[in-house]
Amino acid sequence: MSLAKFNKDMPVAAALPKRIERLNDLAYNLWWAWNPDAVDLFKQIDPVIWNSVTHSPIEMLKRTSRAVFNQKANDKEFIAAYDAVLAAFDAYMTRKDTWFATHYPNIQDKTISYFSFEFGLHESIPAYAGGLGILAGDHLKESSDMGLPLVAIGFIYNEGYFVQKITEDGWQETSNFHLDFSSLPMIPLTDEKGKNIIVSVSLPGRDIYARAWMMQVGRVPLYLLDTSIDENSPYDRQLTAKLYTSDLETRISQEILLGIGGVRLLRRLGYSPTVWHMNEGHAAFLALERCREYVKGGKSFDEAVELVRKGNVFTTHTPVPAGNDKFPVWLIEKYFNQYWAELELSRDKFIDLAREASPYGDQFTMPILALKLSERSNGVSELHGEVSRSMWHFLWKDKRVEEVPITSITNGVHTFSWTSRRMGLLFDKYLGKEWRENPDHPDVWAKVDEIPNEELWAVKRHQKRKLARFVNDRARAQWLAGSIHPIQTLAAGVLLDSDALTIGFARRFPTYKRGNLILRDYERLLRLINDVHCPIQIIFSGKAHPADEPGKLIVQQIYRAIKDHRMGGRMVFVENYDMDIARHLVQGVDVWMNTPRRPNEASGTSGMKAAMNGGLNFSILDGWWHEGYNGNNGWAIGTDATFDSNERQDEVDALSLYETLEDKIVPMFYENRDENGIPAGWMTMVKNAIRTLSPEFSMRRMVSEYANRMYLPSISEQQ
Repeated sequence: MSLAKFNKDMPVAAALPKRIERLNDLAYNLWWAWNPDAVDLFKQIDPVIWNSVTHSPIEMLKRTSRAVFNQKANDKEFIAAYDAVLAAFDAYMTRKDTWFATHYPNIQDKTISYFSFEFGLHESIPAYAGGLGILAGDHLKESSDMGLPLVAIGFIYNEGYFVQKITEDGWQETSNFHLDFSSLPMIPLTDEKGKNIIVSVSLPGRDIYARAWMMQVGRVPLYLLDTSIDENSPYDRQLTAKLYTSDLETRISQEILLGIGGVRLLRRLGYSPTVWHMNEGHAAFLALERCREYVKGGKSFDEAVELVRKGNVFTTHTPVPAGNDKFPVWLIEKYFNQYWAELELSRDKFIDLAREASPYGDQFTMPILALKLSERSNGVSELHGEVSRSMWHFLWKDKRVEEVPITSITNGVHTFSWTSRRMGLLFDKYLGKEWRENPDHPDVWAKVDEIPNEELWAVKRHQKRKLARFVNDRARAQWLAGSIHPIQTLAAGVLLDSDALTIGFARRFPTYKRGNLILRDYERLLRLINDVHCPIQIIFSGKAHPADEPGKLIVQQIYRAIKDHRMGGRMVFVENYDMDIARHLVQGVDVWMNTPRRPNEASGTSGMKAAMNGGLNFSILDGWWHEGYNGNNGWAIGTDATFDSNERQDEVDALSLYETLEDKIVPMFYENRDENGIPAGWMTMVKNAIRTLSPEFSMRRMVSEYANRMYLPSISEQQ
């Protein structure tokens, strides 16, 4: 459907000369974020401002003087670049022969909706926490590239996740910020009379109201809900302020708004999706709202369930029971005591929809609700599919574990968001443009072997130098701001060596990810770090949830080790991890290390990003690496074995980690170099990794699987 009747004119970030006025159009479509030429176009205007505004085109346009714009409008080189970027943008937005249009020409009128608690699209839009959000953002980008008729629903958090600050003692402190919505590529949705489009949901004793915004992600619209409006009380205005609060009442209110309010927003905008994809259990209440619609239309609840199930798709990302959202029954009674009557259900039958017994009393478990009310459900790797079937087997007691109706679709990453510009140009030269059109085709990537070692090594060296400069500049900026102690400047990476073997470790810091595993034999680590001839250096980054005290203790343990003078500045911690830091790390490191306690890593995606940039994975055989590792494209830590004792598992895995570093990784990187100083064995493995992992773990492959295995069967069943 067209949204023209709902939208006013697009906001104008700056008054631009007519010759370059479409910079405004470009700034308000996230397409620029995964197109290096578009990024360079904005950067050319003023590199200093560009870096100071977290690479936000809108904020940059607002801060740039008219004199600069006039100069650029008369700069032949800038105009040539501007015309080329706008031509590419227009061709992209009007393309008719997309993947979806080519494969499924007869269902162009169907709509797929995608609900997620967070979307990681770009560092300038800090409304994401980590992997789940970045995966959702990549899903939208790839759906746009492929031409899927997808619309997305989420929140815009005016305080985002949190800002991380590491004290001199290594303790993680957190603070909040306030997003300036006028600096974001968002359009407020308005009706024919120019009034904000607002949806409401009922909470105990009151209704709450949410304003609707739209972000355009290429061809895909992302609708975002925001309760910070005058219609709400001061308390309710904070409902969409923060991501992943630990307060249960706030959390259930958010999930009611996402699921129930999200359905109502789509209806308000005129959408009738055929497929409803819940990205994790946070959105599961949408299934209840869809049932309520059918019951209101005269169907029984059982009939409604049968109709709703056909259109629902559920993806679970959490193999750790504690990571699944659960609400005590008393809280469900408080928030739904009127809603279940609208479903023509009793209290007990409503609770039974998601009831799970626990030592603390019955719980209402969101993944159970999603599983019961979805025809199709999946984990996010083969191993996670197995874990999920076992984890939720009690819901299908009459079936064998392997018959539990939860399949798996392994995660992927958006190739063009994460491949460095320099590596992309190298692929253009030797793989041809085909890798951009078909990033999931193995035959395309087979040509990687044709890349001369000298050229691939040169790109990797360039990316490592870029990473070192990036980390150095951040440390220097902190020092200049007077915000850190001198020892913290060293801990932040001013002594990084771009020639040393560089290992990256960046992710959230829950205990199961074992960020401190490499510290288990401290003296052995010191010997590796300080080897005069073959040193290694390790870059850490990531956040612990503010309520996760054990996770914060791990961060502190790592930071204290980094400060140890015996480390010689070869271990660093880059604070306040975000997509910009992630991009530099996955593009620049030689080795990407991952140490979760098996089988708690559902998938993981950062190692996929490193692989397509010539980095080698060094990981526990968990999540995606259980599928990706073939013995010649990286290294495994430990084996497939799991242990009843965490202590024993940690002991065995740590021993494997040290032995593999000492006996395989370090020698392969430093020894047997040719006359140009290039380690031939290392480059062979790098090429193996790029060739085998890039197509298999691309977002193109992942979205194709969702389309073919989940979305299209759902559409067919409802025709």
